[in-house]
Amino acid sequence: MAAFSKIKEYFRGDPTSALEKRLLFKMDFFILTFCCLAYFMNYLDRASVTQAYVSGMKGDMHFQGAQLTVVTTLYSVGYLLGIIPNNMLLTYFKPGRFFPFMITIWASLTMCNAAASKPQHLMVIRFFQGYAESCIFAGTQYILGSWYTKKELGKRTALFTASGLAGGMFGGFLQTGIYQSMNGLAGLPGWRWLYIIDGIITLPVAAYGYFLFPDVPATTTALYFNEEERQLAKMRVPVVEEGSRILSLEFVKSVFKSWYFYGFGLLWILGNCSESIGNQSLMNLYMQGHPEEHYTVYQLNNYPTGLQAVGIVSTLLWALSTDIFGKRWISGYYVAITAICCGIIIVIPSVSTAGKFAAYYWSGSIYCIQATFFAWANDSMRHQPPTLRAVVIACMNFGGNVFQAWWPLVFYRADDAPNFTKGMYALIGVGAAMSIWVTMMLYMERKHAEKHMDAIEAVEAGGSDGITHETITKADKGLDSDA
Repeated sequence: MAAFSKIKEYFRGDPTSALEKRLLFKMDFFILTFCCLAYFMNYLDRASVTQAYVSGMKGDMHFQGAQLTVVTTLYSVGYLLGIIPNNMLLTYFKPGRFFPFMITIWASLTMCNAAASKPQHLMVIRFFQGYAESCIFAGTQYILGSWYTKKELGKRTALFTASGLAGGMFGGFLQTGIYQSMNGLAGLPGWRWLYIIDGIITLPVAAYGYFLFPDVPATTTALYFNEEERQLAKMRVPVVEEGSRILSLEFVKSVFKSWYFYGFGLLWILGNCSESIGNQSLMNLYMQGHPEEHYTVYQLNNYPTGLQAVGIVSTLLWALSTDIFGKRWISGYYVAITAICCGIIIVIPSVSTAGKFAAYYWSGSIYCIQATFFAWANDSMRHQPPTLRAVVIACMNFGGNVFQAWWPLVFYRADDAPNFTKGMYALIGVGAAMSIWVTMMLYMERKHAEKHMDAIEAVEAGGSDGITHETITKADKGLDSDA
């Protein structure tokens, strides 16, 4: 009954004023909608490479060996090089100008992919495209954490993550539709039209952001917010005193002394590596390289969309449940178990094709940690300076993509299809490591929370002794140094 009451209370919402309800509606309409559309287009572009590869690009551009893996790896290298500088630039430039600028660049580069005539051309284009696209994921996590409260954040992060997975799904259906209706149009194969259309439909999202995105509460000048709503937005998620400039040596030291940097950084490295079974499009390559079954272009593009569908459902369920009941760390244990089980099922040669399909679809549920882990990080750093939160979140994404730059080359090479034996053993190891690290994170978070509460109690009990809010900040720094 207690659980049912929590669910009922969650969907009914906390008692809020008409002013706050109006503010939340506008935030969802203008902020969340833009972020979801941008991430949808981001995943649509990511999926387009493998979809083009299995739809004729491999033969037309004479791919050999693991050249597709090199293409995706160079994208990851460009992506990781852009994560931290792009997230730092969000604290200097207005997000409502910075995001649309970067989206316009990557939309243009998406269309340039259609002009590539050999794999080396694609490698260069994808490197710069990765840099441009790196602004969206970590940048949105920072933006959402600036506008939404702890109770509101999980479901918004889930919708944001789900929108990316929906983009991956849509890409498969889009390629199928293009192949059926546009293959050969104007002398171009269908896979080239896929890149052109992807780029064209991304440009309106940039325009939407340029005219309507409201930046952050402290700097917003959006015309659709009145003065009361602006003040309420600032009060709902107060900005912690910055402490030191983001480019100063003092700030760099504070980042490296913080347990958040190491704890959440390694957590997302493990999470990103566990996601590789989905984001490296292994199911597409498994089907294309199957020794017995021969799948059509339509099947190669459509069947793997079920993996993203499972990811969407899993993301929403886990985000909503952890919003209601807390304990976002439980998703870490779930993913650890899923990674181990899926790796075992796929690596066993005697498992049927249906069994391996089931394991690939089940692995799609791993995507839930995009919502839960980043919401967990935002929750834990709620009382930290926004610059520290922005950099730690960027470093999480950076660390994950550092591994994505070489992890596929070692474990998920395109010419390792259909079995990916090394990759499945690695997936089992990642699952085991994640279960251990989540336990360590719980210990560190509990230790930090106890010390933080001690500092708050000291502030409340020692007003006449001149104890101020700085006591809490010093206590937090003291614990970070101990970690």
